[in-house]
Amino acid sequence: MDPLTIGRLAAAAGVRIDTVRFYERAGLLKKPQRTAAGYRLYAEADAGRLRFIRRAKALGFSLHEITELLRLNDGGGRRGAVRALAERRLAEIEQKLVELSRMRQTLRHLWFIDATGTERSAAVPSSRRCYRRS
Repeated sequence: MDPLTIGRLAAAAGVRIDTVRFYERAGLLKKPQRTAAGYRLYAEADAGRLRFIRRAKALGFSLHEITELLRLNDGGGRRGAVRALAERRLAEIEQKLVELSRMRQTLRHLWFIDATGTERSAAVPSSRRCYRRS
């Protein structure tokens, strides 16, 4: 396959050109070959690596964690290390869900307080039925 220019790489990975440069500077992408004119030339594998980085970011992994995952992958890392990183992230997500659930309960409680400041005694109905029109 022909080498990819930075624009073609960015398009193939669904990112912007400045994102490619950022990940290159951060060490997440290897320094590419350059033409005599100085244009960067990337391999197709670099597009896959960028897609992995993008998905990991969307899942909430930090750049530090992504760097660690890529390092483990590149060096044939131990499965235990990858599993430990994934378990840590899962625990963080579970904690965040607990916190969000508590916040939802608090907001629902506040939503159903009368204008006079007295609380309604009825159970909290679904948000669809509670939306008042002014």
